[in-house]
Amino acid sequence: MSKNIKKILVTGAVGQIGSELTASLRKRYGPQNVVAAGHHTEPSEALRDGGPFERLDVKDKEQIERVVDRHNIDTIFHMAAILSAVGEERPQLAWQVNMGGLYNVLEVARERNLVRVFSPSSIAVFGPDTPADPAPQAPPLRPTTMYGVTKVAGELLGDYYVRRFGLDVRGVRYPGIISSETLPGGGTTDYAVEIFYEALRRGHYTCFVREDTVLPMMYMPDCIQATIDVMQADRDRLIHHCDFNLAGMSFSAGELAQEIKKHIPNFTCEYIPDKRQDIADSWPRRIDDTAARNEWGWKPLYDLPSMTEDMISHLSKKISRV
Repeated sequence: MSKNIKKILVTGAVGQIGSELTASLRKRYGPQNVVAAGHHTEPSEALRDGGPFERLDVKDKEQIERVVDRHNIDTIFHMAAILSAVGEERPQLAWQVNMGGLYNVLEVARERNLVRVFSPSSIAVFGPDTPADPAPQAPPLRPTTMYGVTKVAGELLGDYYVRRFGLDVRGVRYPGIISSETLPGGGTTDYAVEIFYEALRRGHYTCFVREDTVLPMMYMPDCIQATIDVMQADRDRLIHHCDFNLAGMSFSAGELAQEIKKHIPNFTCEYIPDKRQDIADSWPRRIDDTAARNEWGWKPLYDLPSMTEDMISHLSKKISRV
């Protein structure tokens, strides 16, 4: 049986997923029971004032220890990471943050016998050897990016702590995440968010992947729900721990542009692939998430049409206020 979560630390809380996850967790567990932690990026006023906030460099284990002890933390959602595109520009930093930070979090959790740790993975673990349509739960994992390398190593490290120390570590392989609230942070799937802003502001977007590029995507509300659901699942039901495939929807860049045109008829899109195209080409087109569905009841709510309609509705209001 799983123990109850009471006091939560969210690292990387200023990031695209972390910021919205923190808000959802504060609604669920109470504002004072969810500590948001960020490093360089300034938090929004809502994030900073909506509950406890700490400055935290996950590369420094003593900083993590102090925050965990000060707030009596029993659960960590470890969202701090250097993403794929930025990771290729600064691979040494990506290793230090993604692997060094995770190791520090796991060690603090082990030493203090924390209830649970969430350590997200990514479709970046897949590489050219992975079957592309769909990617199975346990394919060869030979990524071509430093981000992917750190995520494979992170899955293995988390599973090791489960087996060796009995620490309850869980994780999902996020697809590309689309959000109307927070700008993306340097990933290869960022075009799927940027295209909405440019469509509404300028009526035109220059896309950095080919029109026929198909990648697995997910709308942020589904992403947050999946993250919370896997952490609330009964541990006795879990066969997997740190590597659950997670699927929402798959579409090409061209299909996304055409869906947007249904709402913004004059919108145009051109495609000028850059270095991120090579990363996209190394990832699968679709994901088999049968294990997540069977072991903890995962089921997405949004598809391409409903996500597009909701994104345009939210962003139209947001942009009109600026």
